[in-house]
Amino acid sequence: MEYPVHSFVSRAFSRTMFWLCVAFTVLIIGILALVTGYLISIGAGSLSLDFFTKLPIAQGMAGYPGGMKNALIGTLILIALASVVGIPVGMLTGIYLSEYSANSFLATPTRFMCDVLTGVPSIVVGILGYELVVRPIGHFNGYAGAVALAFIMIPIVARTTEEMLRLVPSSYREASVALGATKARTITTVVLPAATGSVITGVMLAIARVSGETAPLLFTALGSRLLTLNPNEPFPSLTQQIFDYATKPDPAQQKLAWAGILVLISLIFVLNLSIRFFARSVQLRRG
Repeated sequence: MEYPVHSFVSRAFSRTMFWLCVAFTVLIIGILALVTGYLISIGAGSLSLDFFTKLPIAQGMAGYPGGMKNALIGTLILIALASVVGIPVGMLTGIYLSEYSANSFLATPTRFMCDVLTGVPSIVVGILGYELVVRPIGHFNGYAGAVALAFIMIPIVARTTEEMLRLVPSSYREASVALGATKARTITTVVLPAATGSVITGVMLAIARVSGETAPLLFTALGSRLLTLNPNEPFPSLTQQIFDYATKPDPAQQKLAWAGILVLISLIFVLNLSIRFFARSVQLRRG
């Protein structure tokens, strides 16, 4: 006679947990929708063509406060420079951890350091970039900002690459070696192509992460109201200019900061959406 009672209690508990999960999911989605709607309602009203085509204009001059063209271009350049350093180093580290670490004493410490660096606060990375790059050069510059962003990217790309390469079946490697290919050739022509979609997904996630960083750039690139393409000077960035305008008492600059936040969130949203579509298309092609 105990079994029906036990079964009823189990079903009741299961239903309760299910509806609790649904309730908290709806709550999170509702909070996200509220924040997004609030951001759009404020930022969209301040967004115009001038935001993308004009430079910041000094107070009192015609066209004030101008736009953030310099910050948009500067952010793209910083991300490109950081990717040139962070992606190859991260991928090579991930390949080493996945393919060459079986008998290596460096594997465990490297994984541990990557995990630690992934969780290091970005302001610490900014201070490190200031000490290692800004002070030896003697002034704030875009190269230091790119190095700081690359420092954040490397452990993310490394651990993602390692995990994605480990998902490639061992039979692929064995078949390539059996046909006479060297280990290096097996990795470049068999293993990496099999995990291309997943590895690129990890790379884009790292890019999306550094796109929203502010603290490292405050200590390294510093920012500039001018449109400069020379990374050896104080360099503009969208996150830094948003921070600068948001902390000013002028309502016009604060509105422009909200527009910048909306553009930055949209950029990260597009990057993440691209990741989803790319990963899905690769999976469909394989299936």
